[in-house]
Amino acid sequence: VIISDHHRPGEILPDALAVLDPKRIDCEYPYKELSGCGVGFKITQAYCRKYGLEEAKLVYPLLDLVAISIASDIVPITDENRVLSYFGLQQINTAPRPGIEAILKYSNIKQNSPNVYQSIQSASSSNYFNKQLTINDLVFLVGPRINAAGRIASGRKAVSLLLCDNIEEASIVGKKINDFNTERKNLDHQATQEALSFLQNNEFLKDRKSTVVFDASWSKGVIGIVASRLTETYYRPTIVFTESNGALTGSARSVKGFDIYDAIEACSDLLEHFGGHKYAAGLSIKPENFEAFRDRFEKNVCNFLQGKKLVPEIEIDSIINISDITSDFFRELKKFAPFGPGNMNPVFASYKVKDSGNARIVGGNNHLKVSVFQMEPSSFPMNGIAFQLGHYCDCIQRGQAFNICYHIEENEWNGNVSLQLNVKDIRID
Repeated sequence: VIISDHHRPGEILPDALAVLDPKRIDCEYPYKELSGCGVGFKITQAYCRKYGLEEAKLVYPLLDLVAISIASDIVPITDENRVLSYFGLQQINTAPRPGIEAILKYSNIKQNSPNVYQSIQSASSSNYFNKQLTINDLVFLVGPRINAAGRIASGRKAVSLLLCDNIEEASIVGKKINDFNTERKNLDHQATQEALSFLQNNEFLKDRKSTVVFDASWSKGVIGIVASRLTETYYRPTIVFTESNGALTGSARSVKGFDIYDAIEACSDLLEHFGGHKYAAGLSIKPENFEAFRDRFEKNVCNFLQGKKLVPEIEIDSIINISDITSDFFRELKKFAPFGPGNMNPVFASYKVKDSGNARIVGGNNHLKVSVFQMEPSSFPMNGIAFQLGHYCDCIQRGQAFNICYHIEENEWNGNVSLQLNVKDIRID
């Protein structure tokens, strides 16, 4: 047996023929941040080279799967991951395999031409879809649907989808996968609301520096998502537990600068199993050890903070004027893609902007639609969307000047593509 992994291993390794993991202390492989699928990709490369097989035919067509893995597992898009994700995205955009095409059909991503997956080696650089898919699209549209199969039913469904070689079969499996994703969303929403309500009504947990919650009724398949939601709300290291086979199974998520793996490892004598990396981990524990673990984990977080508060920050890369944002500017910006951890989409800021008079709430979810401009230097209005920032609408509608920080992105609507600002935060002057 050959075992491949990309998580930090424990001191004792399994007694296998080989344990291939770039994070092993004794591993000499130069790049340490491959995804799990990326390690598998390197095995296929090595196999082809060992036995004289043609990599271009047998290995390179797998790059789309590697790109999806890199995006979904939130590993750094640096060095080798940057190369793998670049060519993987290129393959998805020009010649998607039927399984990926089927997934995207349920994501309202329209196609431009007949499926050309069968002739992948001769694919041109023309875009298969009506928009250029990015790492962000893989994170929010493709990854969750693939993961939903394993969370709700069985991961075999996702495997069979990705192995489909015709679009008719893929569409049938893709429909089931999309149904799983809908069910996953419902379970995720319910568990998140229950967890938030529990924390809001528990004075003991409300003032802690960490969040550790448990409910036996929560689905094991969604506790990682719930942990992410709680981290977004309270911005502190979070572990969400549920019951599984007589033990408590937990999923952990962290915040910038805090190594949650180290904090969990410091409690290893209370745990049955654990594994993961700096910002995400999984663990299991006996029910009778839960309280002791929660208290020690909290102590580890407090020792790290030493009285400091955890406050979310948005780092601004450059201050620019709205008039600087042109198609030529964006064309140069795209050359730095693919964006992701380690190579984040640049955050720009513009000061003393005003809305052209069309600011409004859209989507029924506290999302704010704006059209901003500057008087000095003067600029044409530019459309922007600010998710979950609808509470600023009244001030902006009154004509007050405000500052914004944002990503610049392309927006496709009814076949028309234009630039828009994805506003990350607003500050009223």
